Amino acid sequence: MAGWGYAFSLSKQQVAAAEPPGTSRLIEHELHRTVSGRNQQDDHIVLIPPPSQSGLDPLNWPTWRKYAVLLTMSLFSAVASFGSAGVAPALPALIPEFLVFPERGPPHPLPFSTLTHLVAINVLLLGCSNIFWVPLASTFGRRPILLISLLLSTFTSMWCGLAGTFNSLLAARVVQGIGFGPADTIAPDTVGEVFFIHERGRAMAIYTLFLSGGSFIGGVSGAYIAAHLGYRYIFWITTAMCAGVFLLDLFLVPETLFDRQAALVAEQHPSVVGSGSFSDEKKAGVETVERAIPLGDRMSFRQSLRIGVYRGNLMQHFLDPWRSLAFPGTWVVMLHYGGLLGGLITISTIGPQLLAMPPYLWGDNVGLLGLGAVVGGFLGFLPTYLTADRFMTGKAKKESHGFAEPESRLPALFPALFLATTGIWTFGFCAAHPSPHAWAGMVVGYGMVGFGIMQIPSIGFNYLIDSYHAISADCFVMTTISRAVVSFAWTFFAAQWVESAGAALPFGIFGMIMGLFALLTIPLWLYGKRMRIATAGYLPKHENH
Repeated sequence: MAGWGYAFSLSKQQVAAAEPPGTSRLIEHELHRTVSGRNQQDDHIVLIPPPSQSGLDPLNWPTWRKYAVLLTMSLFSAVASFGSAGVAPALPALIPEFLVFPERGPPHPLPFSTLTHLVAINVLLLGCSNIFWVPLASTFGRRPILLISLLLSTFTSMWCGLAGTFNSLLAARVVQGIGFGPADTIAPDTVGEVFFIHERGRAMAIYTLFLSGGSFIGGVSGAYIAAHLGYRYIFWITTAMCAGVFLLDLFLVPETLFDRQAALVAEQHPSVVGSGSFSDEKKAGVETVERAIPLGDRMSFRQSLRIGVYRGNLMQHFLDPWRSLAFPGTWVVMLHYGGLLGGLITISTIGPQLLAMPPYLWGDNVGLLGLGAVVGGFLGFLPTYLTADRFMTGKAKKESHGFAEPESRLPALFPALFLATTGIWTFGFCAAHPSPHAWAGMVVGYGMVGFGIMQIPSIGFNYLIDSYHAISADCFVMTTISRAVVSFAWTFFAAQWVESAGAALPFGIFGMIMGLFALLTIPLWLYGKRMRIATAGYLPKHENH
């Protein structure tokens, strides 16, 4: 184990030449002499992780199947986000639905702060349930856990639609949140297992677009659905979408938990790096190293339907998420995500209630607040998709050794972190000073946070996968737990706090917390590689990725 003292005693040259886990030789520089006698350099992207020769290896799957996996996992995240967030703008419509009958006096509706528990408790269980979902997936495979969670999501959404009392609906939301859990952990890890390192940025940007888009669409449409069809239709729509994603997962998403290390050892020629054939395809001026797979070794449809593997060490898998806290990158990403989602969910819960009151009186249109987040999210998707991989590939191409460093992705976070922090303040201060036109500032503030929620998780998830691929799912567990706890706390107490103190103080503090979390990115960017050198001994000996 290298240790912190050793890592920070190295010179810059020694750090640059070091190859801790997460550092990969992505670019191979090759010189060859042209006919005219001039030396010309060709740069080739090396496939990282190196694939085996097995057709069951997810890295060897055909492009259509990889994108089918990406689309299905992205749809799962979108449905979970829609089902969780769609209730928030519909809360004003639920006020007359659930009455309290005291022993004396006339019945009265439940307080709005009590209704917000339908959102807060769902978000809490969505994150915390992964403490058992991910260990089970690491032991028995991704596929059975995804299918079970989708079935649970389908039937509990149906229960939400049938619930006749507030307590029944609250209980249904608890179990529904548990069913949604793998959408935030196992789904992105599954995406990471089918794409190479130079492809993951764009793939994760698409996943995050669906993850954020589900929340935004739910935030816009929830109030309209509740007003015109009844709030129960939010749950019936969620039920139908969960059932559809279940069918897609059943037929299009094979098991992605693959023992690549054993496959490489068993091959007749175990040296797999650089043994492939070069394609003629050019990508951004860099040629990609392609790998030939024997035509007779493709995965059959029957093999793709296989459910379940067994890796053993269930108790160890339950302990692994807590081990991920030894890595500074886990802390930075989980604090980013927790603070960001806390602000976003609080805005989506409190905002519609504010716009339903004077001087706005938007009525059924309170969900239009979410249009700001939709626009912000779309604007955040474009730079993320275009630059997520380019930052890493471009930096590796400039280095003589061709190393790809996860930290090279982090500069893309700075604009999003700034906008998210100032967006929380913008929303809060505009909400604290209501006027006929203050809603515009609230919408813009929500849009700034929407830009952040599109870009920050995408870059952060990629950083975790690149740096700690062997335990990335465990890192996601702690990230979602942090998000769930912060979001639950903010949503649970924010309504009463805003009622008693106004919006400026709560959202001012929320923005300050988000800003402090954002500043942690700077030391991770500057010293992240040294931190990975210091903590390399905490990772498994064989990453198997």
